[in-house]
Amino acid sequence: MLAYLASGVFFILALRGLSSPATSRAGNRNGMVGMAIAVVTTLVTHDIANIVEIGIAIAIGAIIGIVIARRIAMTAMPELVAAFHSLVGLAAVVVGWAAYLNPGAFGLLTDAGIGAVSKVEMGLGIAIGAITFSGSVIAFAKLSGRMKGSPILLPGRHVINLGTLIAILVLTGMFATAAASGTMPLIVALTVLAFIIGFLLIIPIGGADMPVVVSMLNSYSGWAAAAMGFTLGNTAMIITGALVGSSGAILSYIMCKAMNRGFLSVIAGGFGADASAGGGGPVEQRPYKQGSAEDAAYMLEQAESVIIIPGYGMAVAQAQHALREMTDLLEEKGVEVKFAIHPVAGRMPGHMNVLLAEASVDYDKVFELEDINSEFAQCDVAFIIGANDVVNPAAKTDKSSPIYGMPVFDVDKAKQVFFIKRSMGGVGYAGVDNDVFYMDQTVMLLSDAKKIVEEINKALD
Repeated sequence: MLAYLASGVFFILALRGLSSPATSRAGNRNGMVGMAIAVVTTLVTHDIANIVEIGIAIAIGAIIGIVIARRIAMTAMPELVAAFHSLVGLAAVVVGWAAYLNPGAFGLLTDAGIGAVSKVEMGLGIAIGAITFSGSVIAFAKLSGRMKGSPILLPGRHVINLGTLIAILVLTGMFATAAASGTMPLIVALTVLAFIIGFLLIIPIGGADMPVVVSMLNSYSGWAAAAMGFTLGNTAMIITGALVGSSGAILSYIMCKAMNRGFLSVIAGGFGADASAGGGGPVEQRPYKQGSAEDAAYMLEQAESVIIIPGYGMAVAQAQHALREMTDLLEEKGVEVKFAIHPVAGRMPGHMNVLLAEASVDYDKVFELEDINSEFAQCDVAFIIGANDVVNPAAKTDKSSPIYGMPVFDVDKAKQVFFIKRSMGGVGYAGVDNDVFYMDQTVMLLSDAKKIVEEINKALD
């Protein structure tokens, strides 16, 4: 118990460290130490059937994790996180079924078989794990481009979802109270319905809302682990699951507030389900100004203050290092440079912060929306690189827009706007056009983000 308590303290310190880029490395180390203590304690204090087989399984998992971590591109981090969530959910399902099929090995047997409380914990763990798995699979498919980002709207989806969730709860109750001989059909039906509802909850959510989905699935994976912890009587799993579940829920709430969404509608999979979301359809041709890297370099070095707004396009082009070099060149010329990060920029929470940290951008230069939005009216240049929906004024003015109500950066108040975009033929992930493209003070830089920034750097040097 003391060892599990120590691991829990390390997990809390890990979350504390991960709350800031400046302490994130220490947070990761604390998490690794906490998990090592928990795993070793479990192996030492339990009867192990074959420690060699367990050691081999741990080694295989470690090798796979190291290879993936070293090979994965930063642009693929969101879908990697979704994939990891799916594995956590699947693990909860497998452990739950193992406990059901061999309750004696888990210390769950009583004179009357598996206790009712243990059955409830087991059923909830399997259900939440299955929902996490199938929901994460859909999130992975959408984030990786294997599935269209636009929502798939089933007729009567809310009734279907509510009915399925009620059926899962009823089956859990029946499973808890049924005699041992009649539980197999109930747990099979519960598992199947949970897998199905996971798909149904995520497919109607548009691509623009995927960051909140990833955060919510993170929370689900934590609750699944906590439920399995109760089933197994493992304090470390309960602590870890509760920390992950609650922190993921809090992060989801913060992100929903940043997007002006309802927290309960996220859980129900009821927002972002607009037919226009994630469509990427044709855009009305309107006049716009197109510039060159030399134009941008000249205006940037003449400015006193520049605010850079990065988005997913920067991640795709891997332009963060060139952008850091541009920042250094401008600061050498006496220009004040700041970065503005929207809570849902990119495809997962903190996506832009991770990329900028990778490029060694000073943390003191990075600001969140509420801290910097008022400065656009005084800044000389707003430099938008790969962002779109988070600077779209339609969120403030167009009630029919799928992003209406989402707080966005007031780039339209800047004296000069440079907007890096591959072409004028596409739209943001939410599937709507952006009036910023056509403003008098906006100059479009139509090119690959990394290429155009490198050209700007040559012109500045």
